[in-house]
Amino acid sequence: MQKYLSPRWLIGGNAQTIWPALFGRRHNGPAPVFRRERWTTPDADFIDIDWLGEDPNAPLLVLFHGLEGSSASHYSQAFAYWARENGWRFAMPHFRGCSGEINLAPRAYHSGDFEEIGWILGCVRSVHAGRIAAVGVSLGGNALLRWAEEAGDSAARTVGAVAAISSPVDLAAGGRAIGSGFNRAVYTRMFLRTMKPKALRKLTQHPGLFDREKLLAARTLYEFDDVFTAPLHGFRNTDDYWSRGSAKPHLARIRVPALVLNARNDPFVPAHSLPHAHEVGAHVTLWQPLHGGHVGFPGGRWPGHVLTLPEQVMNWIKHQL
Repeated sequence: MQKYLSPRWLIGGNAQTIWPALFGRRHNGPAPVFRRERWTTPDADFIDIDWLGEDPNAPLLVLFHGLEGSSASHYSQAFAYWARENGWRFAMPHFRGCSGEINLAPRAYHSGDFEEIGWILGCVRSVHAGRIAAVGVSLGGNALLRWAEEAGDSAARTVGAVAAISSPVDLAAGGRAIGSGFNRAVYTRMFLRTMKPKALRKLTQHPGLFDREKLLAARTLYEFDDVFTAPLHGFRNTDDYWSRGSAKPHLARIRVPALVLNARNDPFVPAHSLPHAHEVGAHVTLWQPLHGGHVGFPGGRWPGHVLTLPEQVMNWIKHQL
């Protein structure tokens, strides 16, 4: 994957981001069929987890999705297919509000939510006897890395390896990138189209939680986070959230095998913001291919597939385990 080459018919970071998400083949044969469980959180809220496979002794892949993702996302389907075909169990926890039903507490989810990641992985460890690996995509990958950083040596008691795919490990750099030009017109608008209605439903649950008019006026993720995400999760403002939530400054603290994969043409994650080898420590492997877009990495002839990504990432993880 570090030498990934995109198909000749799909050129550029935006094309390699959008086309795979919309049209890339996610599996061969029937789609994975999940079994859903609902877990009660320590604050009397809930999260929904989609499972594939029942063997508690098989190796287990736990996948954390990206911003506004779910088990229906193209990458979730592709990793679940890989797990099914390779005899692994698969678990897809949904961050709060992302499973199709609004959560209950006066909070949602965010890029630095390592406490939630730790609670989920601890619960998974308690019900699964076999080896566990965790993969996080975009936002979920940054949060997973933050957990590994905070957990230090104790992370190895829960997982054998972690991987972060297309994660904005420098949240401020990613926020600036997605908040300008084409990215603002296309990606920011797409995210806010679902995030704003969820926030307004949260306001209906908890009147006075935030300023409704300021949220409606938000046109960037920076503005949305300033009104909603940051204050609801204990941060002073967006700058405080993005600073404290970023995984990049703490990568050297990780003590479990960790893969950090970022395409250098990712429209969300500027190449200049990616970590260098001297910044990460011995436990972290960096893959930074020139192409791939944001969680794209398409392969094959037109219309292409997204199966190369899970194959390469999981081959690395199997080697670590």
